[in-house]
Amino acid sequence: MTSRAAARRLALALVAALAVSAVPATTAFAAAPASATAFAATTAPATAKASASDPFYSYDGSAPLASYQPGTVLKRRTLSYHIVGIPTPLTAIQLLYRTTDAQGRPAANVTTVLRSLTGDGSKAVSYQSFYDSLNPQDGPSRAIAGDLTLNGIIPNAENLFVVPLLAEGYNLVIPDTEGQSADFAAGPEYATNTLDSIRAATSGAASTGMDSATRVGLMGYSGGAIATSWAAALAPSYAPDVNRRLVGFAEGGLLVDAAHNLKYVDGSLVWSGVIPMAIIGVARSYGIDLKQYMSPYGVQVYDKLENGGLLDALGHYPGLTWAKLAQPQYANPDSIPDFVKAVNAINLGSAATPTIPGLIAEGDGGVVEGTFADPAGIGTGDGVMVAGDVRALTRQYCATGNHAIDYQQYNLLSHITTAAAWAPGALGWLNDRFAGKSAPSDCGSIAAGNSLAPEVPTS
Repeated sequence: MTSRAAARRLALALVAALAVSAVPATTAFAAAPASATAFAATTAPATAKASASDPFYSYDGSAPLASYQPGTVLKRRTLSYHIVGIPTPLTAIQLLYRTTDAQGRPAANVTTVLRSLTGDGSKAVSYQSFYDSLNPQDGPSRAIAGDLTLNGIIPNAENLFVVPLLAEGYNLVIPDTEGQSADFAAGPEYATNTLDSIRAATSGAASTGMDSATRVGLMGYSGGAIATSWAAALAPSYAPDVNRRLVGFAEGGLLVDAAHNLKYVDGSLVWSGVIPMAIIGVARSYGIDLKQYMSPYGVQVYDKLENGGLLDALGHYPGLTWAKLAQPQYANPDSIPDFVKAVNAINLGSAATPTIPGLIAEGDGGVVEGTFADPAGIGTGDGVMVAGDVRALTRQYCATGNHAIDYQQYNLLSHITTAAAWAPGALGWLNDRFAGKSAPSDCGSIAAGNSLAPEVPTS
């Protein structure tokens, strides 16, 4: 498919999804075109809805969870796919499966499968959501099941990305990448949740129409790019059975080195609220107590955002800095050994190079979104992500043997606007990978980036 054709499909999908979201529930599907019946299952899906106490999310088997292999399906249910709480004729299959958390412990997680409208079980896209929240109730599986929370609006809005994939005939796999503790920014855990989700969705026990021969593409933006990039990097070692079936990864707005990002958004008008979110997410993921280093104001913000999401953070703390959050003796975050250990664990620069082709897009117009910083050795970015870090990572991939890297930098676009530019190209790029076309390469023409060396404790 040409980029122009992909763009047309995306535009149509945007209009359709916005229309469904805007009209009242009683008329949303009454006015749907005849082609919408393609979304209907042959039998009506079971009525089910996620809630805070939904037993589906809990593993209650008699055998220890550790006794199951990662990717094992533990529970299965079908339900109506919901958009902003409105049920649609599309059937979703949800799976509880065994996976591994950030500390290497066995865990149970949920993924959602949408079967191909054409019945083709040979190809799938694992779509990683950018729901970015510290509240498990905001996960895509719960939004799909009908729960509607403030930050759950984000996975609902992502129908603008999901619909074009369905229109292309792909099966979709949509994991709750952060796990059931909402371990925000924990890249390695995002990866295991994603890879084991693919294992579960393509196992015979899942009854999804897919199997171990189904080829899979990875796609995600922003928080979804964290999962996509880490999954591509860890697949050869953690899930070689999945890696053999991956055709490529398409991502944009990528977090590479969290320590750099914290310095870049320090004092931002909009994005500074991700500083406390990252502190909480890192502490939760790796079982460390960073709250003890916070100032009284920092503790107040910490407590307020402990179960919050992006919409609770963005623009709510203009000008917020690390120095305001930390006690004076910890004005340099590298003075906290546990913090250094955690941010180094989620530094993509220290992860393995993916063995599959990749499309990576990044904006560099962050001033549009109120981030004016240009720290020495870090530079500028899209408002929250650091362009120099992303360039450095792509150059590292090229230098370590993966020459099938397509890098696109949008110098005038911010984080939000880059998503709109990236999406049509990502769809076309994935179509080409499934079609067996040679992957394009920008190796040799990517500008120099930053050092991605691990942080060093100052004490």
